[in-house]
Amino acid sequence: MPTISRFYGILIQMYFGDHAPPHFHALYAEFEALIDIQTLGVIRGSLPSRAMAIVLEWAQLHREELRQDWELCAQNQQPRKIHPLP
Repeated sequence: MPTISRFYGILIQMYFGDHAPPHFHALYAEFEALIDIQTLGVIRGSLPSRAMAIVLEWAQLHREELRQDWELCAQNQQPRKIHPLP
């Protein structure tokens, strides 16, 4: 599973050929959440509240890049890296 961004100990990843709806995986320590790209709602899992807030802030800023990476992964192509939060 490619890591497309990394910040504050959080990994953002996508699977090749993953199931709909378009989403990404956010991992922090032993926690994992699947986040819907369109709505930024949690599909499954959870993160500590501060980590979730950071992930959602980042995703809001990079939503179009996330959509493009989803399309690449859906075609089994390598997604592009996305800038982390500063």
